[in-house]
Amino acid sequence: MLVVALLLSLAQAVPPPAPPPATPVPSGPQVELVTSLGKIRLVLDAEKAPVSVENFLRYVREGFYDGTVFHRVMPSFMIQGGGLTPDLQEKETRPAIRNEARNGLRNSRGTIAMARLNDPNSATAQFFVNVKDNHRLDFGIGGAGYAVFGTVVEGMDVVDRIAGVPTATRGGHQNVPVTPVVLERAREVKGAAPPREAPPPGGKP
Repeated sequence: MLVVALLLSLAQAVPPPAPPPATPVPSGPQVELVTSLGKIRLVLDAEKAPVSVENFLRYVREGFYDGTVFHRVMPSFMIQGGGLTPDLQEKETRPAIRNEARNGLRNSRGTIAMARLNDPNSATAQFFVNVKDNHRLDFGIGGAGYAVFGTVVEGMDVVDRIAGVPTATRGGHQNVPVTPVVLERAREVKGAAPPREAPPPGGKP
């Protein structure tokens, strides 16, 4: 009994483990995406993904994304947009950019990354937001990987809402929202970045 009491006393004396540190928010440019289902605010990591960030910001500043749609949404994966009109016509883009997936940023829930074709260096304007931890898309795990270049700091509830809309196959595209989810406008915004929203439990696939 004495041994049991001693072990119980020692166990009670051990402090509970500290919570994991919050994911740091990049201190780079910020962009607000105004969608038909709400607003999403991004902070971009210009230090680790300078090519992808400059490319994305150039499209934002030109108004390229205004009126495009999220044309591929999967609740257990990601939401993708930035290149197609509501009638699923692909917009003309600038030349493709270099893949920056080796920058150490992971395809975790709430990050934004460049969409591309099979060629690692084929990304142009399209992007996706990870709804789950999709680390199989990281460099070295999923081959050349998909370049993460920013983080959602406000509006993950909107991302989840978009990911959950009914979808169908349309015009050769799969997982297309039945009712278009429109990216009404994308604008660079100023001010201090808010703390990143903590993802709810169960964020992993």
